[in-house]
Amino acid sequence: MRSITISSSNGFVDFMKFKIAARHISYRTLFHAILILACLLPFVFIVTALVTLEGVNKCSSFDCLGRRLGPKLLGRGEDSGRLVSELYKTLNQVNSVEVPNDLKLPENFRQLVTEMKDNKYDAKEFAVILKGMMERSEKEIRESKFAELMNKHFAASSIPKGIHCLSLRLTDEYSSNAHARRQLPSPELLPVLSDNTYYHFILSTDNILAASVVVTSTVQSSSKPDKIVFHVITDKKTFAGMHSWFALNPSSPAVIEVKGVHQFDWLTRDNVPVLEAVENHHGVRNYYHGNHLAGANLSDTTPRSFASKLQARSPKYISLLNHIRIYLPELFPHLDKVVFLDDDIVIQRDLTPLWEVDLGGKVNGAVETCKGDDTWVMSKRFRTYFNFSHPLISKNLDPEECAWAYGMNIFDLRAWRMTNIRETYHTWLKEVSRNSVAIKGAATCPF
Repeated sequence: MRSITISSSNGFVDFMKFKIAARHISYRTLFHAILILACLLPFVFIVTALVTLEGVNKCSSFDCLGRRLGPKLLGRGEDSGRLVSELYKTLNQVNSVEVPNDLKLPENFRQLVTEMKDNKYDAKEFAVILKGMMERSEKEIRESKFAELMNKHFAASSIPKGIHCLSLRLTDEYSSNAHARRQLPSPELLPVLSDNTYYHFILSTDNILAASVVVTSTVQSSSKPDKIVFHVITDKKTFAGMHSWFALNPSSPAVIEVKGVHQFDWLTRDNVPVLEAVENHHGVRNYYHGNHLAGANLSDTTPRSFASKLQARSPKYISLLNHIRIYLPELFPHLDKVVFLDDDIVIQRDLTPLWEVDLGGKVNGAVETCKGDDTWVMSKRFRTYFNFSHPLISKNLDPEECAWAYGMNIFDLRAWRMTNIRETYHTWLKEVSRNSVAIKGAATCPF
């Protein structure tokens, strides 16, 4: 133990005793430590005095924030806790406050800091401005996501240049190449088109490349490709190109027939009166062809549900090719059972066992889409497709009725011909036209 006497300039003498190791702490180090403390103590005294005079509890401006944090650095944790508590209280108050529409918000963080210094914002004003900036950012991000979905939708639903050129080139080939115009199927195979011992597939599309994928994958996956007959139905503008493709690229040994809707004698305005009304009805056309963002409440719509609505409002759903399946019994009067395929599928398994399925007198055999692990894809019930707030829907349909996938359906045409399905369908289409699609929901009708 050593005793060290330190004399100050005013003659006051303090005696301090230190337990030090002679070799580890020198007098010079001790002198420097005391000198630093002597410099800090006046500063601490001044800061403490200023905070006390101004009033810690009453200081609400951000100009006092540093002075509030000072006591924490000095060990005064009580004031820091009070500051945090007041901050939470202010944020809770602002949480229920609507940001004024005319409030001018800073464009970035640097501008926010500058305005805080210039305008001396209190905590509540700052919180309101911060909330407005966050809401603006959230709105911009949401609008950006919806714009991205719109662009993807238009890109997916439009005809790529390559496919458009393919259709034009095949149409030109049809007019200049006799082989591209040859009869499909050849005359000796015409009886097969109505032979019920064959497996008859029906494909309705105006997409040549998609039709080729469906036909080729079905034939290649089949255990009996020589027993397959494909009836490809297309519109008038695509008929020449579609015919050229399958004439120049036969899917042997399967039999391919290509027909345009204009070649079916039964498809007249007298037999199909409602479709013209649906296509010409202003409300329906605007629903499918109009601005999909107009009137949409983006704040209450998730991007996923918006994408589903975009898909449901594709103009192809008022095309005759989409409604053609309802007239299959009349278009193919000699066939008993057919499999109807969409043009957006690829067949990976043999489908011939479908003809062995006993439908038990039912018209349609399909895969239900209300049971499965995928809660988005396999959760489709009638409430997904129809607006059950409409009295006509709630009176006639069950919202919990399971929907079905119509990418691949097997139809018993004999059973179908004994029903009034077509007339019922026309009745519902008239209601859709009359009610300006108010009875439809977010997705397309299952049929």
